[in-house]
Amino acid sequence: ANEGNVTVALDMTISEELRSEGIARELVNRIQNMRKDNGLEVTDRIVLHVENQADIARAVESNKNYICDETLASELTLAEEITDHRAQEIEVEQGVSTKIYLEKA
Repeated sequence: ANEGNVTVALDMTISEELRSEGIARELVNRIQNMRKDNGLEVTDRIVLHVENQADIARAVESNKNYICDETLASELTLAEEITDHRAQEIEVEQGVSTKIYLEKA
């Protein structure tokens, strides 16, 4: 953008690190909604199971502490497949989805 003698340029490239952080933040948002829908108290600790997908795994591995801290997860595991009927399928960005199952710790 230009205005007078001032020009501002933005690099709109999303790095893999930034993308992983965005996925992690969306996971936290969805997990918090699941906690609420399941009637958990704000202080309840949980155990999280996330179905292993390539993009999801990268985001979880690089942001595991953040996800656990924000959702009060005492344990977070990546599972090859989640078959529990209580699991919820979520889409964290267009074309990237996974299943999440949480239980009170």
